[in-house]
Amino acid sequence: MASVTIHHVAERAGVSIKTVSRVLNKEPNVKPATRERVLAAAETLRYRPSVSARSLAGSRSYLIALFSDNPSSNYIGDIQRGAVSRCREDGYHLVLEPLDSAAPGAPELIRGTVTTLRADGAILTPPVSDRAAVLQALDEAGTPYVRIAPDRAPERAAHVRIDDRQAAYDMTVHLIELGHRAVGFIVGHPDHGASHQRREGFLQAMADHGLDVPASRVGQGFFSFSSGFACAEAMLDGEDRPTAIFASNDDMALGVLAAAHRRRLGVPADLSVAGFDDTPAAMTSVPPLTTVRQPIFQMAEAAAEMLINGEWDPAAEAEPPSRLLPFELVVRESTARPRS
Repeated sequence: MASVTIHHVAERAGVSIKTVSRVLNKEPNVKPATRERVLAAAETLRYRPSVSARSLAGSRSYLIALFSDNPSSNYIGDIQRGAVSRCREDGYHLVLEPLDSAAPGAPELIRGTVTTLRADGAILTPPVSDRAAVLQALDEAGTPYVRIAPDRAPERAAHVRIDDRQAAYDMTVHLIELGHRAVGFIVGHPDHGASHQRREGFLQAMADHGLDVPASRVGQGFFSFSSGFACAEAMLDGEDRPTAIFASNDDMALGVLAAAHRRRLGVPADLSVAGFDDTPAAMTSVPPLTTVRQPIFQMAEAAAEMLINGEWDPAAEAEPPSRLLPFELVVRESTARPRS
């Protein structure tokens, strides 16, 4: 059976090929009735426009690149799903490019990728979003980009974020209000700006309530299960054992749960545990994890939308747009009042 083409859609809808193209590219000044007729014809014929044909017909490639360097598969999975969801609404395709953003060749790799693809834009996840050399490479290539959760110079380019500092502050206050005074904290990957923001929020909340934080109760993690487990082991083996541990992502919090179970410590009876992100694993862990719900899916959707809508032109002198999305504390069964 021959492939359905734009000619078939035009013939069925009773319009010109140019009108079909304008409707499918969501251009303005098309009568609503005509638009509906064309879309109905395309749906009936199951017509899907070729990306290469669309790019040849205009200045867009309908491709967006997503650059990631994050050990958490849950985080990247939500980012990818959110970006793909928004791209599909306008017929765009997402190209995922994992990389080591600290490698010397990373900027040239990114420059080559966006140039070869003729990408209409790029989405940068942490820590890629804070690599100065990467940002410079994209600036030189003239490719619009949106940074997710940047820490350094957020005003430099379009970005999407939550208030990580406030979120960590609020979670720490939740633990304090339950009655915990000895609270441990596991810092995220040092290359991620959000890690520093969350650490500051934790320390500020403890200071505001007159509570000391000895060095033994702060561990350096890397957003991985194994690093959360190792940090929890060190804290729980110490003489000044905490009654609660707040890990700055869910993967590390799951590592804390494993370390507690290994010592036959009840959670939350002997140790309260809190995480950050609200990944699917947070709901299925034993017990279900108290965490900060970060709208990862929505952040990626917003980043893709900003690129598709052309909200920021790197060559323009206008202030880059930004979006601050809300977070939510999700209290589940892994936190409770400490034993008397």
